[in-house]
Amino acid sequence: MEEILFKLALMTSILLCGLVTGLLFGFAVVAMPGIGQLPDDAFLLAFKHMDGVIQGNQPLFMLVWVGSIVSMLAALILGSLHLTGFLMPLLWVASALYLVGVQAPTARFNIPLNNAVQALEMMTMDDDDFATARTAFEGPWNRWNQIRTLNGILAVSAMVVLLTWLQ
Repeated sequence: MEEILFKLALMTSILLCGLVTGLLFGFAVVAMPGIGQLPDDAFLLAFKHMDGVIQGNQPLFMLVWVGSIVSMLAALILGSLHLTGFLMPLLWVASALYLVGVQAPTARFNIPLNNAVQALEMMTMDDDDFATARTAFEGPWNRWNQIRTLNGILAVSAMVVLLTWLQ
């Protein structure tokens, strides 16, 4: 029974962490480069609206995002009780890549940057204010998003390898 629960948690983690990583990847290669072509004011307004959907606790987004964390923790706990040999370190690496490499930068860097954009009083800003705000936001946000995207890809890949070895 323990093995079945672990495999279910691992498969759920692969699905949900894969969806989160796909979202981050989409932002890295489509959304941010796309709105990056806009003038400063339009760029910040577009990002503010996209992030506003997330900050509004969009139910499916929240289910996937929070579910990825819960399922990863469940897989880590159940796997720690079940796995032996090299599979245990592989699970720990996958978990660290996801929890420390994706979720921690999100909480530490991307969310505060998002909140800074949300706090902008755009109706009172001039062109210099928009340029300053964009410069403070865009580079750091993209850099951390690329880091968490890479870590997500590596984490999901490690989980797929792990699941394959269990078969």
